[in-house]
Amino acid sequence: DCKRSCSKYSLRLYQYLCQMKKILFAFSIFINTISYSQDTLTKVLISGYAETYYCYDINQPDDHNRPGFIYSHNRHNEVNLNLGYLKASLSRQKTRANFAIMAGTYSNANLAAEQGVLKNIFEANIGIKISKSKNIWVDAGIFPSHIGFESAISRDCWNLTRSILADNSPYYEAGAKITFISKNEKLQISGLLLNGWQRIQRIDNNNTPAFGHQLTYKPSGKITINSSSFIGSDSPDSLRKMRYFHNFYAQIQLTKKTGIIAGFDFGMQQQFKKSDKYHTWYSPVLIIRQQVRPNTFIALRGEYYSDINQVIIANGSPFECIGYSINIDHLIAENILFRIEARGLTNQENYFTKNDKAVRENYFFTTSL
Repeated sequence: DCKRSCSKYSLRLYQYLCQMKKILFAFSIFINTISYSQDTLTKVLISGYAETYYCYDINQPDDHNRPGFIYSHNRHNEVNLNLGYLKASLSRQKTRANFAIMAGTYSNANLAAEQGVLKNIFEANIGIKISKSKNIWVDAGIFPSHIGFESAISRDCWNLTRSILADNSPYYEAGAKITFISKNEKLQISGLLLNGWQRIQRIDNNNTPAFGHQLTYKPSGKITINSSSFIGSDSPDSLRKMRYFHNFYAQIQLTKKTGIIAGFDFGMQQQFKKSDKYHTWYSPVLIIRQQVRPNTFIALRGEYYSDINQVIIANGSPFECIGYSINIDHLIAENILFRIEARGLTNQENYFTKNDKAVRENYFFTTSL
C-alpha cells in the first residue's frame, strides 16, 4: 500500500510539473517576444503579486475547507498562498497584450471546473485599436471579469475577504469584447461575447452564445458609477435555462478620508427550458472605509445574499444570509500591505456545520500580507 501511495503521488507530481513546464515555456516565448520588440513598443511591464494568508474558522472544519460558496481565503487554520502571479504586459499605439500565470488556493477552488493548465492562467489576451480618431479597442482571450467592484486581487479591494456577491459571480471570463472610451475618459462602454458564466472551456453540449455589457461613468475623480450584465446559459442546450444577471455599484469618496461603496446584484434563471417562470437571487452590499492614519485604513461591510431556490449556491437548503465584517489595513511599505479582518455570517436556516451539527452562524478571523 505504501508503494502504491508513493507511486500515485509521484505520478501527480510528475503531471503537475509537466503542466507547469508548458506554462513556463509559453511565458518564456512571450517574454522573448517582448525583448525582441522592445525598441518598437510604447510600454513593457513585468510585474508580480503574492498574497499569503491565515484564516481561523470558529466552526473548525475537519477537512480545513471553508463553506463551499467561499472561493478566496478558503482554507482554515493553515498559512497558505491565496493568489500569486507573474505577469507580462506590452502595449503599442494600436496593439496590446497581457499574459499572467498564477498559483494559490484561489485558483484551486475557483477554477476547479477548468481542465489542465487552464487552471493556472490568470490572464491571457490580445487587443487591437480599430479606430484612428476614437479610442475603440477589440480584445480577445481570457480576462478578469467585467462584473463587480471586487477582483481576485485582494490589494485592490477595500476588504480583505470577498463579499458573498463577489465570490458567487464571475471572477474571470473568456471571449471577445469591444470597448469605447470617451476623450475625457469619463465614460467607458464595453460589449462582450463570452464562452459562458465564468468559463474558459464551454461545458459539454452547450453552444449557446453568452453576452454581456459594461458601462462605467466617472463624472469626477471622486465618483464611479458602474452597470454590468450577463445573458446566457450555464447548462447543456437540451436543458437550456437562460440566465439574466445585472450588477450595479457606485463608489463615492465622500471626503478626503472617507469613502463608500454601495452595490446590488440581481439575477434570474428559467426554471426549465422555454419556461416563462424564473428563479431569482439578489444581494445588496454596503462598505464604508475610513483613513485613520496616513498608512492605516478601517473598513466596515454589511451584506445580504438571498438565493432561496439555490441557483448559484446549491447545498441542499435555501441560502438567505446576512454578513458583516470589519478589517484594518496597514501599509507597511509602498508595496507591502498587512491586513486583519473579523467576519460573521448568519443564515436564516442551519446552513453551516460545527462539530458535525448544523448551525446558523459562521465566524472567522483572517490576516494577510
